[in-house]
Amino acid sequence: MGSKSSFIRDMRKRLSLNEMETTRRAHLFVARNTTLPANVRHRAQLALNNLNGGEGRRGAVKARCVETGRGRGIMSQFGLCRFQFRLKALSGEIPGVHKSTW
Repeated sequence: MGSKSSFIRDMRKRLSLNEMETTRRAHLFVARNTTLPANVRHRAQLALNNLNGGEGRRGAVKARCVETGRGRGIMSQFGLCRFQFRLKALSGEIPGVHKSTW
């Protein structure tokens, strides 16, 4: 399986997550609101469980490099894999990051 197909699949999951986020938060708010009746909270929890069949889950989205689409060795602060981070840091494209010497 190529990295391009993985990248496309991950982007589709990210778009689905963004579309379902407001609905998910509304169901979550209702399910956790203790002032509401138990049956309303239960229905909200069931709707939350059945939301989009797993495609809109936050855990389904994998951290990927924004430059290459690589799925391993990602530095979350920068969104880059370790190799791309090194290249950009050495060329001075990342402000405030430079090679350490001691």
